[in-house]
Amino acid sequence: MCGIIGYIGAEDAVDILIEGLQRLEYRGYDSAGVAVCHQGELALRREVGKLNNLIKRLAKEPLSGQMGIGHTRWATHGRPTEFNAHPHTDNANELVVVHNGIIENYLNLKTRLQAEGYHFVSETDTEVIAHLIKSHFKGDLKAAVLATIAELEGAYAICVMHAAEPNYLVAAKKNSPLLLGTGQDANFIASDVPAILRHTRDIIYLEDEQLAVVSQHQIEVFDLQGQPQDYEVSHIDWNMVAAEKMGFDHFMLKEIHEQPTAFGQTLAGRVSEGEQKLYLDELNLSPEAVKDIRRICIVACGTAYYAGLVGKYLLEDGARIPVEVDLASEFRYRRPILDRHTLVIAISQSGETADTLAAIQEAKAQGAKTLGIINVKGSAITRQVDGVLYIHAGPEISVASTKAFMAMLGALQLLRLYLAHHCAQLNNTELVAAIRELRTVPRLIEETLQKIEPQIQEISTQLLRYHHCLYLGRGVNFPIALEGALKLKEVSYIHAEGYAAGELKHGPIALVDPLMPIIALATASDTYEKLFSNLEEVKARDGKIIAVATEGNESIAKVAEEVIYVPAVPEWLSPMINVLPMQLLAYYVALRRGFDVDQPRNLAKSVTVE
Repeated sequence: MCGIIGYIGAEDAVDILIEGLQRLEYRGYDSAGVAVCHQGELALRREVGKLNNLIKRLAKEPLSGQMGIGHTRWATHGRPTEFNAHPHTDNANELVVVHNGIIENYLNLKTRLQAEGYHFVSETDTEVIAHLIKSHFKGDLKAAVLATIAELEGAYAICVMHAAEPNYLVAAKKNSPLLLGTGQDANFIASDVPAILRHTRDIIYLEDEQLAVVSQHQIEVFDLQGQPQDYEVSHIDWNMVAAEKMGFDHFMLKEIHEQPTAFGQTLAGRVSEGEQKLYLDELNLSPEAVKDIRRICIVACGTAYYAGLVGKYLLEDGARIPVEVDLASEFRYRRPILDRHTLVIAISQSGETADTLAAIQEAKAQGAKTLGIINVKGSAITRQVDGVLYIHAGPEISVASTKAFMAMLGALQLLRLYLAHHCAQLNNTELVAAIRELRTVPRLIEETLQKIEPQIQEISTQLLRYHHCLYLGRGVNFPIALEGALKLKEVSYIHAEGYAAGELKHGPIALVDPLMPIIALATASDTYEKLFSNLEEVKARDGKIIAVATEGNESIAKVAEEVIYVPAVPEWLSPMINVLPMQLLAYYVALRRGFDVDQPRNLAKSVTVE
């Protein structure tokens, strides 16, 4: 959601802060601001809207200083206005604070502070933090922040700077991501890795209810009682090249085309053709532990949830273990029944998704085994689960997930083979054959993208006049229909819904008319004939059908106005191929409608508060 950047070092802070905020734009925001400390005085600039507005303001009203903090805000409490933008200051302009999260008891705190004479100029919960720190400050900023966060209820990641303490920043977190970066003659604070990736790849992830004091040459971490804490430095193997557009018009298109690499990186080092073995020690699931699993629960949100739905089909079919898939935001509120024979799998690109993290905490409290399918190393979920399967997709910048989704499917394919093999559902010969087929997927993705992209560009122009779409799929491709509809909604703002094709006659067929295009995943499967019958019913009602079909299928042209042909693959591999036209279609429709593809309105890359 919101983005935080902090810097203290030998260079001028403003350029570094702005660059960091630019790297965080993908998280979504509606205002931005920076503050610096120079010669014992604080100065700040804030603007509503895109970061360019702040950059223009700084060109007219420049700032300088070697210590500063910056923020991109996603409005929760209060409208997107300059007064509500971060950083926030106290009445004496002696300190500034930036904050991600939601302070649940801010109204009570605000009422108390107003009674004590503090004047509020914004509608935000964050300003409460600034005044609280001021009320506790007795010459020691660390002590004042510790006293303040002891009064806060809810989620927070904060970074604080005080004019009277010009040699260090203070940061603290609870239920909202915050990390530290160690650089050359400089140190950093950020809400996400890309903000500081150009300067360092050595990262310290703060744990919940920890506080850090960050100076130019030192980082100290404390608990809420002020006791020093040990910490680990993680080395991030991403690089800046991976985070640049590299000639593509948008990150979304670049990341669609990075999917062969992303899928290959998920497999790398874990499969070896010709060997009867998978290298998945990181799962922390011995063959004996696999045999002890009686039930699997997958928890996730958004696109990761749809990956989980694909996983349900894959794992039940492969390992013959019952699988449930829950929206993480609903999981713990339905009072799930879990035990030591249950494996709870959390899927999250960021590893910081608040609802998914809370679901894992509920699972652990009930004694279940836990596993994370995660992209970001060292993130909050990876520090909670018993085992982790990193997807190794690299940085994903576009808000609409593509390559991370593909890598999640790759991880689930590996998990399918691992569980199936140790549940005696897949013998050694079958395992070797399955690995061989899995290794062909990166090439097939690349070939499919090259083949279908020109056609998708043409088809996208036909959808511009429509306001609604239905996506249909069956079996393991039903979740791909859901994902296709989500992508179109996310970036083009066209209303779209995904359905299991067998449900068409149970309600959705009432919507079919010449103004309701149907995008159908009609590749070869055990249920193809049934799906074809559904499409005939759509055709009889003058529905416009765009079908994704297996190469060589000529009969589909009898019902579909447009057919996008994809390579023939085993059904269990088809989601990785069939999602490609869904992604490209959403991208090109949004592009032709003139929208900001990488930063859709109202959306954020990672949702780190409930």
